[in-house]
Amino acid sequence: MLARFKSILLVCMLVVAVLVSSISLTSAQDLKVLHTAYLPGDVILDPSLATWNNEIQIINQTYPGLTSFDENTVEIEPGIASDWSVSDDGLTYTFNLLHDISWVTYDASAGAVVQIMDDSGAPRVVTAQDVVYGITRTFDPATGSQYAGVLAPWIVNGEAALAGEDVELGVAAVDDYTLQITSPKAASFLPMIYGMWMSRPEPQWAIEEYGDAWTEAGTYPSYGAFALKEWDHDVQVTLIKNPFWTATETLPEPKLDEVVFTYLEEPAMLAAYEADELDWIPTLPLSDLPRLQAQYPDDLHIGPDTCTYYYGFNTEIAPTDNVHMRRALSMAIDRATIVQITAGGQIPAGFFTRPDVAAGPSQEDYPDLAISSDVEGAKAELQAYLDETGLTLEDIPSITLMHNTSSAHATIAQAVQQMWKETLGIDIQISAQDAQTYNETLRRDAPNVWRLGWCYDYPDANSFINDVYRTKGPDSNNHTGWGTDEFYALLDEAGVTEDVEARRELYAQAEYMLVNESAAIAPIYFYTSQQMTKPTVERSFAVNRIERLDKWDISQ
Repeated sequence: MLARFKSILLVCMLVVAVLVSSISLTSAQDLKVLHTAYLPGDVILDPSLATWNNEIQIINQTYPGLTSFDENTVEIEPGIASDWSVSDDGLTYTFNLLHDISWVTYDASAGAVVQIMDDSGAPRVVTAQDVVYGITRTFDPATGSQYAGVLAPWIVNGEAALAGEDVELGVAAVDDYTLQITSPKAASFLPMIYGMWMSRPEPQWAIEEYGDAWTEAGTYPSYGAFALKEWDHDVQVTLIKNPFWTATETLPEPKLDEVVFTYLEEPAMLAAYEADELDWIPTLPLSDLPRLQAQYPDDLHIGPDTCTYYYGFNTEIAPTDNVHMRRALSMAIDRATIVQITAGGQIPAGFFTRPDVAAGPSQEDYPDLAISSDVEGAKAELQAYLDETGLTLEDIPSITLMHNTSSAHATIAQAVQQMWKETLGIDIQISAQDAQTYNETLRRDAPNVWRLGWCYDYPDANSFINDVYRTKGPDSNNHTGWGTDEFYALLDEAGVTEDVEARRELYAQAEYMLVNESAAIAPIYFYTSQQMTKPTVERSFAVNRIERLDKWDISQ
């Protein structure tokens, strides 16, 4: 094993040498360039289509929203809307946009970020009409937005538009800098939803001119603190400071001149970091964590997170189309052992929703509703499956467990594979894909079992169980194929109930249906964040893992 590990490490070091040989932490001109890394799997920079943290990280820096929230306190704060008001019935929000936010792009021939001009020769600025266009495009079925279903219930006629009906949306530009959004129902979290990435201003003229190529470097308009400088697909993405950015107290002028994201596997990331070729790495190989804790106590940060790690089941293909099989697989996962393996302070999860969000139910308060690790219960559920189907253990259809490429996900999958073998006598196949391929696989042809992590987009239980499971289909976040009218009714009631404790009870009942009664997913643990940052980097640690790079600095 030791020899094999050394061989793997040598390969990783060679990969790093090839991919980041040109990296130096400080340029000759003393520019402040932050070098970091993403796991393989190319990003999508279209706000209507983005889904993954890596993509949202970049979009938030290039396309900030109407509202934002503090990365430490998660309190809502102004974004490109300086302020907003709500009607007495809680349904109509009026946003006042900042004036003179320039649309810009990076001009490679000039070597600089430049303003985009309109037909009259004046700089194009972000308007309320751009927001209307962006939201309308998100709801267009032809766009194929996976996150449109999160926004649609909270805009009048949003769900009808998403279904392809010709309707008038509850979004209107009162004038160039005044936007109104009307919801069919009141909810306290609406300003947060209206600030999400799929409701950002979008450049209609560029999308119509360039089609799918509008997000490429050189044709990608943006307006935030950074602009897209270079994008070598599957290799590297570079952001550059936007000198025309209209800085505010909550969206400041960036101190960094550039941010370079290089695609690397976790071992290669760590090797590059230890070779002083990366300033920050957002994820770590689990096997190295004990060493890193001892060797780099000042660089390593283990902190709270906002995400849940879970396995989902495809409820439409055998044998995971049977609830007894799904429940057996979930109960056979020894969650306490998994968090010992991950060794980062994670907490075993019996619910999908984290308890530390508004109206989030706690598994300690609802132990009879949460799913739990239970060897004897798992064996009984497997027997119930065999009795119901008339199969023997040898006749069970093959099961594939798939994860996106990551040494951590692979380690967890192998541990679960062994648990299912030892407890249930079931052999499974493990498969891995890069992030972009994996995301498309889940949308179109999900395997029996697959892993995902879900991080809230705003600190409310609605951002967990409702935003993931209220809809289903290829253009939703729900890849299980499961959902019932009773479940949906609970979510609808919880979303508009004002009393927090009453909402918590409703979400607890919905969690029971999801993780226990129907066992459509198997929650495994509540994340913590493990990352490494050089002492020369001055930064905050975002609790939602979408880092505020516009607030970071590098000491020279």
